[in-house]
Amino acid sequence: MIESFLIIGIIIAGTILLCSYRAVYGPGIFNRIAAANVIGTKAIVLLVVTGYIFERPHFIDIALMYSILNFIGTIIIAKYLERGELCTS
Repeated sequence: MIESFLIIGIIIAGTILLCSYRAVYGPGIFNRIAAANVIGTKAIVLLVVTGYIFERPHFIDIALMYSILNFIGTIIIAKYLERGELCTS
């Protein structure tokens, strides 16, 4: 059972590497932002799988906090690219 989760973790880590290629060499800024968001999402899943493998339920709490930061960061970057500023005065 643990071996299957280990294989899943290795596959997720490999897809993170593929997404990092898209984040660095993407054709446009929006593709790069989407790739960075996908990397964050896959890191969250990898945290949960790692927590299950090592029997550490605290990793789920860390993954939830990281997902909130990932979402807020993506929204802030998208808002900045759309308006050119973060706050309107």
